Amino acid sequence: MSKPRTLGELRESGYQVRPVREEMRKNLIEKLRSGEAIFPNVLGYEETVIPQLENAILSGQDVIFLGERGQAKTRMARGLINLLDEEVPIVADSEINDNPFEPVSRFARERIEAEGDQTPITWIPRSMRYAEKLATPDTTIADLIGEVDPIKVAEGRYLSDELTIHYGLIPRTNRGIFALNELPDLAERIQVGLLNIMEERDVQVRGYRIQLPLDVYVVASANPEDYTNRGRIITPLKDRYGSQIRTHYPTSIELEVDIMEQERTHFATDGIEVMTPDYMRDVIAEITHLARRSHDVSQRSGVSVRMSIANYENVVSNAVKRAIRLNEKNAVPRISDLHAAIASTSGKIELEAMGDAQEDRVVDKLIQGAILTTFNRHFSARDFDGLVLGFENGLVVETSDMMPAMEYVHQVSHMDGMREAASTLGASGNPAAIAATVEFVLEGLHLGRRLNKDHASGGGGTRYRG
Repeated sequence: MSKPRTLGELRESGYQVRPVREEMRKNLIEKLRSGEAIFPNVLGYEETVIPQLENAILSGQDVIFLGERGQAKTRMARGLINLLDEEVPIVADSEINDNPFEPVSRFARERIEAEGDQTPITWIPRSMRYAEKLATPDTTIADLIGEVDPIKVAEGRYLSDELTIHYGLIPRTNRGIFALNELPDLAERIQVGLLNIMEERDVQVRGYRIQLPLDVYVVASANPEDYTNRGRIITPLKDRYGSQIRTHYPTSIELEVDIMEQERTHFATDGIEVMTPDYMRDVIAEITHLARRSHDVSQRSGVSVRMSIANYENVVSNAVKRAIRLNEKNAVPRISDLHAAIASTSGKIELEAMGDAQEDRVVDKLIQGAILTTFNRHFSARDFDGLVLGFENGLVVETSDMMPAMEYVHQVSHMDGMREAASTLGASGNPAAIAATVEFVLEGLHLGRRLNKDHASGGGGTRYRG
């Protein structure tokens, strides 16, 4: 059946307009009954954040997400769109999505009064019922709520005429979801302007005596440091949010890896197959987890999952670059590729002590700690007593991020226990994977104080010795 196109047809169809909170609640209940995931692209919140958000929606409460950067706060807010109906009817040409049965703007009321059941109706999709604003110190009341439009005044209307108002983002999101990111960055006088929106559900524009009973679901995000300790948000506004939901970083290496795989940018390179060993993904994730516990790294702003993702992308890219230059068909990231993560790590952590030299040392310390932790998870140093004995008897092995994979394969025959290690890590039969295994084992033994390491002659490589 075709959708109603006039107010009269809408009445005859029996269509009921629900307030946005009831609409979201109804659609959430349907998803809960069917077992459908509400936020399929958000990992790690199934037992913590999402149940709290479900309760808030079932209670019809506005929410604020508290968390450090890179904790999917914005993604959660945007995901709420899926709880809106696919389409809803509005009075045609209404700036604020007027409900045809209960219009709130003067424009819609006058149009319905003049045209009656012939008032045209348009249907808007859920994507047009979501608005988002990054709070900044220069955000104004005009941006959020509205301002007098001088062009409309110049057209001949009186200043006292409600039709001279140019509505801001919040009224234009009527019957939808409005998200305000980094709420504490909003000037206090602007925060005051949100009080009526949150509780009384109306707006005031300058000296106009108008009532706009808006139907808006309000979501906000904030860093806990700004929200709770610095007094950058007014208490009455905090009181108006029904639920305060704390987000968090991935609680395990496995979860961090899953997010890395989901979020990284995937590119196909003709003629090259990319394979990342599990232990290399673990090393990259471990770097981030160690940074979140490091006393050298400021924890006030957090260490984002974006660091893990960017590090993963850079390390893989370095492996692909090597395969291109060496004309190899397989690209497998190695320990020597981790230097590519320095650029993506440095820009995403804030140190307690400033200085470029200090930053390099901190990043290097994080990488070494991640390698050793991951190595100890897979092996015991005693597993390689035979290999260490070989080094003590004069064995020397050189590695480099530009060394062909077959050179590593040729050296394996001189390294007792390396074939077994490669088999344990699933690298048997793949020269590029064997090369990665060799570097992982040698670096793990070095960091475990079983081997010495120095720069190879000519630079660009590393020499392991007894």
